[in-house]
Amino acid sequence: MTERIRLTDVTKQFPGAKGADPQLALQDVSLSIEAGEIYGLIGQSGAGKSTLLRMIDGLERPTSGTIAVDGTDLAGLRPDEMRALRRSIGMVFQQFSLWNARTVYDNIAVPLKLAGWSKEAINARVAELIDFVGLHGKAFAKPRQLSGGQKQRVGIARAIATRPSIVLADEATSALDPQTTTEIIDLLRAANTEFGITMVVVTHEMDVIARLADRLSILSRGQVVETGEVHQVLSRPEHPVSAGLVGSYTRMTLSEEDRRELREGFAGTGISVVVQESLLRSPVLSRLARQHDVDFTVITGGISRTKGLPYGQLSLALYGEGQDVDAFVAGLRQHAEVSTW
Repeated sequence: MTERIRLTDVTKQFPGAKGADPQLALQDVSLSIEAGEIYGLIGQSGAGKSTLLRMIDGLERPTSGTIAVDGTDLAGLRPDEMRALRRSIGMVFQQFSLWNARTVYDNIAVPLKLAGWSKEAINARVAELIDFVGLHGKAFAKPRQLSGGQKQRVGIARAIATRPSIVLADEATSALDPQTTTEIIDLLRAANTEFGITMVVVTHEMDVIARLADRLSILSRGQVVETGEVHQVLSRPEHPVSAGLVGSYTRMTLSEEDRRELREGFAGTGISVVVQESLLRSPVLSRLARQHDVDFTVITGGISRTKGLPYGQLSLALYGEGQDVDAFVAGLRQHAEVSTW
């Protein structure tokens, strides 16, 4: 696939207050985002997610390192070239950022007017977008007459109005209730699918990433600690920060303390199984249990899907003779990643 955005060794410092040391917001961040994908950036508050998004949009410049969009280094652009580039980037905000005195039509039309579209073209495009985001009959409503979800639909329509190749979404669902969050996730996915827009989604909610993104990077204290396919990271997080975020979301993994307590409470062998597609196609666990005369209980875990791909972990307690348990584990490892504890 074509690379749309690349960050190479990006560091960002902000001046400290009253002679204090500079504040490090990002350190040595490198990312590659492909055209047409939905890329998630997740981390706790202060991890540097929004700063990174602002640099992709050209609103902040890195202290060091390079940011390239479609192969063009942003640092080398003249102001007029930067303005032209930013017209190819749409932005969806947490707090909607609508003009309260203007109608839905006017809010959506603003970027089109700035881009020099004719009145006829603006009318046609706004009508198309109002239909796409599901705001029929709301063209002349003011923001105060809209719900939070409807306001965000206006924000999304405005972000994609000029047919940008990139949309940056900064905590676009964090101010919404669960049902409205689902609707906005579906709308963002539809915009990605129908228009081929590359999306970079910043959030602190793993649920949003799991339901929307193709790949993700996890940030902590200004550094990328893990990058990968969403279903892989959800099944097998490698960094402690990732494991904490995934564990809080899925409730599928056991901490070392949990394992220690469980080991004291039963005489069996504990194993953790990373779910893979082959494990779901046939009754592997029950077949191996019969074959090797091993009993098992599921202690915790679960299986879900993102973009049609399975993710999850199962923690099992195995009961049987030592050699039989070993044979069970060896057979299971042909279908899944297994660790014992």
